[in-house]
Amino acid sequence: MILFAVLAALLAAVVVAWLLWPGRSRGRVSTREANVSVYRDQLRELDGDRAAGKITPEDYERARRELEVRLLEDVASAEPEAAPRRSFLPWVAGVAIPLAAVAVYFGVGSPRMIERAAEHAITAQQIEGMVARLAAKLRENPDDLDGWKLLGRSYSALGRFSESAAAYAQAATKAPRDAQLLADFADSLAMSRGQKMAGEPEKLVLRALEIDPENLKALALAGTAQYERKDFKGAASTWRRMLPLVPPGGEDARAIQSNVDEALAMAGVAQAPAAKEAPAARAARALRGEVRLSEKLRREASPDDTVFIFARAVEGPPMPLAVLRKRVRDLPVTFALDDSMAMAPQAKLSGFPRVVVSARVSKSGGATPQPGDLQGASGAVANDASGVRVVIDSVVR
Repeated sequence: MILFAVLAALLAAVVVAWLLWPGRSRGRVSTREANVSVYRDQLRELDGDRAAGKITPEDYERARRELEVRLLEDVASAEPEAAPRRSFLPWVAGVAIPLAAVAVYFGVGSPRMIERAAEHAITAQQIEGMVARLAAKLRENPDDLDGWKLLGRSYSALGRFSESAAAYAQAATKAPRDAQLLADFADSLAMSRGQKMAGEPEKLVLRALEIDPENLKALALAGTAQYERKDFKGAASTWRRMLPLVPPGGEDARAIQSNVDEALAMAGVAQAPAAKEAPAARAARALRGEVRLSEKLRREASPDDTVFIFARAVEGPPMPLAVLRKRVRDLPVTFALDDSMAMAPQAKLSGFPRVVVSARVSKSGGATPQPGDLQGASGAVANDASGVRVVIDSVVR
């Protein structure tokens, strides 16, 4: 078990480092492809062990199921196009996902399975099938707390936030005093309600903080709820409580402090000159332009369909550097992308001089592209360009 934990941690570290390495060019394979390649090799070895009689059919089926669960977590979260979040949330998720995967395997995994596998082509439909099988398994065994948590995380990674919230609700009935679970539940519920924390999501967060006043995600979401209702001083005060919980002077601390400064600026509170200049500097570095839907595709979109507007580095990580969410009814829409919309502290818009701005109409509302979605992209532009034009004029096949 210890060997498995070490190998899993090393694998997670390698994948994360590879994903965030700034010098990686577009010509290399994606993180998803790299993960799939690893699992194909593992599956090939697993089939070989079965054929040689080294493992029983029962052990084979159990190991294969466990491999599918781990693959699901890795592939679903490898290249997200998530909805925009305040800048302190991505690093919380970035830490939580690898740790959650290791935690699941300490509970239900097989250490030997990391050394076994068989050739198997992994498709988006098969990933969805893994989620469906997990959901079916939970219908047969509804008392599986870890299973409900995993299902909630999986749906969230796929952008299916309503289903994620429903799965977390099941888990919360079995662990009502799990602060992290309540924070995850609140996050998915808010996303399913148009990224609004008002009402039940905020109540869940406050309950989580009663249980664990130092839960980072709960503090982040509580501050977001206050910010939404224009209680900017309250948001700044809540986010300040996060600072002693992260390494001083690090990227996490800087991201949190940036949000504190912004909230204080919105409240009109006097700050030190450097802090006052931070929001203006961010605005000056914003990437600005307009997104419109071509007339030939207008009938293909519903006014309530979600529109993701995002920037990716011409040379750098495949993950979006900044993301904005709108609705088709908002088009044509002007946009401004900046570092506050980053998905990860290590991958900010200001860190990559040349980017491409893309826009996608998601019929499902999820972050993962699906056939039938509509999309368009600009050419390569400077990360602080203005007047960028994006026309959504093609269909995802």
